[in-house]
Amino acid sequence: MNAAVADWVNGFVALFYPNLCACCSTGLKHGEQYLCSHCLYDLPVTDFYKTKDNPVEQIFWGRVMIEQAMAYLFFKKGNKVQGLLHQIKYRGEKEMGKFLGTQMGNCLRNTNFANVDAVVPVPLHPDKMRKRTYNQSEWIAAGIGESLGKDLNTNTLIRCSRATSQTRKKRYERWESVDTGFDLADPDKFCGKHVLLVDDVVTTGATLEACVWAIQKSAGAKVSIAALAVAS
Repeated sequence: MNAAVADWVNGFVALFYPNLCACCSTGLKHGEQYLCSHCLYDLPVTDFYKTKDNPVEQIFWGRVMIEQAMAYLFFKKGNKVQGLLHQIKYRGEKEMGKFLGTQMGNCLRNTNFANVDAVVPVPLHPDKMRKRTYNQSEWIAAGIGESLGKDLNTNTLIRCSRATSQTRKKRYERWESVDTGFDLADPDKFCGKHVLLVDDVVTTGATLEACVWAIQKSAGAKVSIAALAVAS
């Protein structure tokens, strides 16, 4: 099928199943994906990838050694980022996670975050993976890796115990509940490597902290952290 025919078919299908913006539900124009240009421009983007000692890095002070940390978007209850994350995580919109990961990766290209050897998503427990069928952090990480031209590693960092849901827990309870539970399938894989650890949302940082401890079982491993959003 040539490009002209493909465009005609896509246009015909859109008459009955229009592509709508995930934020405002307006019809997407040619070249737009998931978000209209207005909503994409209006996302609450942080400048943390430019700033040393930013609020995300401060979450990990005194807890674990990292090279740097950032989050791409501000997450607040009721804002459009909450809606996007809900769609990515619970409504099967994993491809939108990759799209936003690519936007995030584009911001990181000319920063120290681009000086990593591999992009590693926070893993789901196999039970939760079977229920949800995909890991939203993996799709976000795939977009970042593609944008940065870095390998995506999904089989070295593993979750070896099931954490209870974090959604309804208070802040201290979240910090308490995930202290171990991650390990390396092959500790030599990250030896001397700089890993970019990716999650969807950072709140207390407990899960990411546990992942960092696991990764640093590899001799000489360094870790930077990138989350799609930070709770504020």
